[in-house]
Amino acid sequence: MTFDRLLFLFGIGFLAANLLVVAQSVRTRARRARALLVWPPPPPPLDPLFLLLGLILVLLILYNVVTGQARLPQVFGEGMMAVYYLGAVRLKALVRTGIYTDGIWTDSGFMPWSRIDAVSWREKPKVTLLVVSRRRSLARRLTVPGALYGQVRRVLRELAASHDLTLSGTGLTLGLHDGAEDI
Repeated sequence: MTFDRLLFLFGIGFLAANLLVVAQSVRTRARRARALLVWPPPPPPLDPLFLLLGLILVLLILYNVVTGQARLPQVFGEGMMAVYYLGAVRLKALVRTGIYTDGIWTDSGFMPWSRIDAVSWREKPKVTLLVVSRRRSLARRLTVPGALYGQVRRVLRELAASHDLTLSGTGLTLGLHDGAEDI
């Protein structure tokens, strides 16, 4: 496989990732009016490295264009990577995580109430709500700012009391377990 083909394949993968981030951004803007308790997600841990990588890719593209060495598959691949590291990562950081009327926007995406079977809290090293869906064998994390911990628990309890959120829990309960106690 030639280097141009490899960069073209990387470009296709990064194009898909860029489109996914744009779609998430559009969905969160539409969902913004239904927010109950939201906050900005934590900054990406490698944010300065992503910025540096994006700038290096832009400089590489410019160098190849100026020297006449640029080929379309190569520019496409490097361009999509630059767009991801300079734009998509920042756009993703604008998505407000938290609790909405129709579900929870976790650190990795949205999960509607109908797919949530159980929740669990982890308090160290950071306060984290684990949201579990047995139907899809999926668990997602929501990092909660310490100052909002009590408010998040209160909102989840209110949702469970109004039956918007129904938790089935895990394991054998024999019908004696109230899912609201897990909140």
